[in-house]
Amino acid sequence: MIPGAPGRAPGAAPGLPPARIRTHVLVPVTFADGFATTARVFTFEGLVDGREHLALGLGDRSAAPGPGACDRDPTPTRLHSECLTGDVFGSGRCDCGAQLRESVERLDASGGFLLYLRQEGRGIGLYPKLDAYVLQDAGLDTYEANVALGYGEDERDYTVAAQMLGALGVSRIALLSNNPDKAEQLRALGVTVARRVPTALHLSDANAHYLATKAVRGAHTLDLHVQP
Repeated sequence: MIPGAPGRAPGAAPGLPPARIRTHVLVPVTFADGFATTARVFTFEGLVDGREHLALGLGDRSAAPGPGACDRDPTPTRLHSECLTGDVFGSGRCDCGAQLRESVERLDASGGFLLYLRQEGRGIGLYPKLDAYVLQDAGLDTYEANVALGYGEDERDYTVAAQMLGALGVSRIALLSNNPDKAEQLRALGVTVARRVPTALHLSDANAHYLATKAVRGAHTLDLHVQP
């Protein structure tokens, strides 16, 4: 760990193995549409799955952490699962890239944290996710495809997210998400989710079936008038 980097703060969720901030650094962030800001990117040690998850401090949370730096209550927070195809290549099969873009701008305006979690394909990995795409093209929905490959419908576990929030000194959040499972898991892990704030609807012809399936089978709060 870099000397002087802050360690686990008092906001850590009870009962979890402690995680610590490994280092933090300012990174300029620019999206394809021209929106630009600066994020403080945090790395961690002690995360239970050993993966390289990141937290982005945005707005006033991009300042260097110190005493009282994270005492606002609740802290606007987004848990964003990595989606290489959507986040990087702009795939229209999902709404992940659009949600990431929206979340960064909203958190930059309000001040908050975006946790970028390495949970590709709802936790099954990149290659299996692409295998699931093949099955979706043959008629299965996004959940059925994961199950057909021998995985659960959603394999994501948010223990590391709770650890990261603890290391950042955050115990109460306003969760930017359409997914009630994220809030339920975080509450079970000792994080107080004061409220869940939905993201916008990023609907297109290419992702309409995908979004409808998430609304019906995953109980995502999406205002849709289409059938899965």
